[in-house]
Amino acid sequence: MKRFIAIDGLDGSGKDTQARLIKEKYEKEGTVIIRSHPTSDNFFGRKSKSALQSKKSKLNKIIATLCYGADAIRSVIKYYGKADTVIFVRYTLAVSYLKKSISVPVYKLVCFALPVSEYFFYLDVSPEILMERVEKRNDKEEVFENYEDFVKVRAKAEPVLYNWHVIPANDSPEEIFGRIEVILDELDEKLLNEPKK
Repeated sequence: MKRFIAIDGLDGSGKDTQARLIKEKYEKEGTVIIRSHPTSDNFFGRKSKSALQSKKSKLNKIIATLCYGADAIRSVIKYYGKADTVIFVRYTLAVSYLKKSISVPVYKLVCFALPVSEYFFYLDVSPEILMERVEKRNDKEEVFENYEDFVKVRAKAEPVLYNWHVIPANDSPEEIFGRIEVILDELDEKLLNEPKK
């Protein structure tokens, strides 16, 4: 496997769009797998999604977070190293949904236990823009998709972003991808000795 890429950020930050653009960039030179969490192909992913779309409660938030973790771990076991480029939409930053007092220690433990790489991107979008994007979608609102949670979770993510590329992402998908692509090309040249064409 050449690259293990993670794209993370709050709901409405454009993770799936950027994962698709990255896939298009790399599929010309090899196989690419995208795993967008929570997934629908296993119990944990379905349970996480169900809890996210249920009534807003502390219990549903806990169920969504724990089942999400199991879903992501399952993806690591099944798909890590199975293609030239593996892209995870959402990965270790789910710890940002835990209590602030335990999110950093849990994150360090998760990074010790699960694979990490230099190809990790966090799409940083202001809560105001997130609300606009979520409201434009016609999907069922999830338990964390509200202004208060966007502010809280964004603040809790900051201490665990030390090994991520934080990408300003209030702009158009093309502008955001342009920022990501510059870093991808630099990483490829540095880590894979593949000069930019």
